[in-house]
Amino acid sequence: MIDRQSPAGPPAPPASPAEPPVVLPRVSARYIWLMVLAQFGVFMAFITPVGISLAIRVSQLAPGHEEYLGYITGTSAATGILTGPLLGVLSDRTRSRLGRRRPFMIGGMLLGVVSLVVMATAPSVFVLGLGWVLTAFGWGLALGALANSQADRLPEEQRGKVAGLGGFATLVAPVAGVVLAGRLAGDPLLLFLVPGSVGAVLVTLFVCLVREQDSRDLPLGDPLTLRLLARKYVVDPRRYPDYSWNWLSRFLFFFGLTLNTTFIAFFLAARLGIRVQDVAGTVAAVAGLGVLATAAGALGGGFLSDKLRRRRVFVLVAGNIFALGAVIMAVAPSLPLIFAGSVTTSIGLGMFSAVDQALALDVLPEREAEAGRFMGIMGFATSVPQSVAPLVAPVFLSVGATAAEKNYSLLFIVAAACTVLSGLAMLRIKTVR
Repeated sequence: MIDRQSPAGPPAPPASPAEPPVVLPRVSARYIWLMVLAQFGVFMAFITPVGISLAIRVSQLAPGHEEYLGYITGTSAATGILTGPLLGVLSDRTRSRLGRRRPFMIGGMLLGVVSLVVMATAPSVFVLGLGWVLTAFGWGLALGALANSQADRLPEEQRGKVAGLGGFATLVAPVAGVVLAGRLAGDPLLLFLVPGSVGAVLVTLFVCLVREQDSRDLPLGDPLTLRLLARKYVVDPRRYPDYSWNWLSRFLFFFGLTLNTTFIAFFLAARLGIRVQDVAGTVAAVAGLGVLATAAGALGGGFLSDKLRRRRVFVLVAGNIFALGAVIMAVAPSLPLIFAGSVTTSIGLGMFSAVDQALALDVLPEREAEAGRFMGIMGFATSVPQSVAPLVAPVFLSVGATAAEKNYSLLFIVAAACTVLSGLAMLRIKTVR
């Protein structure tokens, strides 16, 4: 989290770059493609249960209790929020022959696969929920280690490209996983283990084929006490201003994104004058077009930002593109315009996700010693708005609402304002163009 007051000690030094830029050598094509494949595998193993497998098991174990799905996913999300920076700190402090990141990739992958078996064979919803929390924790651990590896290894001129390719892979993986799961719906074990096996194989390839420096000789720093650990969950923006502006920008964008997407099924039903139960086909069509548009935005934005050596302008443009799409959806009277607005927001989302990821690596403080910690705190800027925005949304939906329709127009306009502010916040960054 971003802390306005330093928790202890003397006042923070004046705002300035925390350290001179670290010049990293270019990584090989093998590193890039193995990284992209590993991310694809993790997302197939991790997102497929969210997309279909978890719902199928809930319906089998507790017919008519769809609300249990929300309880399970909400508990998992809260666990991820609480443990993100802790795992980053522990990764930074790991001293082993395998390095700092690979042990977490291996441990997370193994826990993820075992937990998928627990879900597949769960005799009750409680065991299923426990299995999902452990699954999300395990695969999240592996994914975090992959992100930390990028922070350790990627030079500035390759960050946009890798973020764009990784973004494309993480978009395609859930689609492939859902298609695969649809063919395996009759076998609970295969339903979970086949996507999990794909993830395990691809992460194992990265672990085995990408060498990481032995970390046993790295300095360890102060002993990790509870007090010190608590302080590592916060960042003083006066000491790391560019990182803090990046954090705020990401928070604002994902707050707007969540406002725009959470109630999409209800919005479509209200605008089209049909029941929510009958809107599934339209939602699927919107999602399919969205995947293509998001991929185009991610690849185009990521590659161009590397080529032009510019980040901030792409984030600003992405925020405004998303805002334009949200406003189109807010005023759209018909399905074609709704589709046009949704595709526009997806292009903005793809561009933002890729370039913002690259920019986050550009401004990452204490890269050599605490990259995992700062990457974990940056994760708050994504997870917190995804938890808070749905709780705030009803306030906007109720303004001037009628019995026939909530105020989705206002909700989407607020979402647009958030993403515009996101781009403006990014302009405050001084050390990255």
